[in-house]
Amino acid sequence: MYKQILSFLALIALSAAIVLSLPQAKQAIDFLITAHHQISILLTEVFSAGHAGNIARGLVALMAIPFIVGFVPSLIYFLIRKHWMPCFMDIVWVVWLVQAGALIAGSALPVTV
Repeated sequence: MYKQILSFLALIALSAAIVLSLPQAKQAIDFLITAHHQISILLTEVFSAGHAGNIARGLVALMAIPFIVGFVPSLIYFLIRKHWMPCFMDIVWVVWLVQAGALIAGSALPVTV
């Protein structure tokens, strides 16, 4: 019961921190979207221009950034502690969820010219 209350309070605190730091959070999300598009553009030379190539390119681009973002702190942790960071996949999942949510929300917005 105490763990549930503490996790709920932590969620409220993190939500309040995001609301208070909204401009910085928007910059981070814009960076994720820009990095996704840059990786996708780089992968156009590797994958074909057909439907299957577009799906493969989008999948690799969607998975590359979370693994890179999770690998950098894990590598630093390994160099200091000499064993791998136990929460590597947690970092990857959180970054993937934020990136996927940003891409979905960005594609749902109407394009203004």
